[in-house]
Amino acid sequence: MSLIYVLNGPNLNLLGKRQPHIYGDETLADVEADCRRVASELGHDIRFQQSNREYEIIDWIHEAREDAAGIVINPAAFTHTSVAILDALNTFEQPVIEVHISNVHKREAFRHHSFVSHRADGVIAGLGTEGYQLAIRRVASLITSAEKK
Repeated sequence: MSLIYVLNGPNLNLLGKRQPHIYGDETLADVEADCRRVASELGHDIRFQQSNREYEIIDWIHEAREDAAGIVINPAAFTHTSVAILDALNTFEQPVIEVHISNVHKREAFRHHSFVSHRADGVIAGLGTEGYQLAIRRVASLITSAEKK
C-alpha cells in the first residue's frame, strides 16, 4: 500500500464557511473522508494535512520525500506567491498533482499564475472538491505505471 500526501494551504480549514458561492458547502473534513475512501478503493493510504503556515507545507513535502509515492497539493494562496514551495516540490521525485477547487482562470488576474504548476505533473481546477478525488486517481495511476517499469 503506497502512501499519498494530500496537502492543503491557507484558509482551506474554513471550507464550507468561507465564500461557499466559490468553494461550496463541503468542509475540509468532508474532503478528507472522500479522499480516504477513494485512496482505499485504489489500495493506497493518505496523509491529509492543512496549514496556514508555508513552512509546515514545506516540511511535509520534505517528509514526503522519505515515505510518499505521490503528492496531491492545493497550495491555495501560496500557489501564486511561493517559490519556496516550488523549490521543495522540485526535490520530490514522485508524481505531483495540483488541485484548485475554483476555476482560478475565471478569477482575478493574479490567480492565473501558479509557481506550483512548474513542477506539477497535472493541474485540476474548477471541478469543486471532486478535483481531489480525481487527483488521487491520477496519482494512483502514475504510481502504478512507475511500479510496472
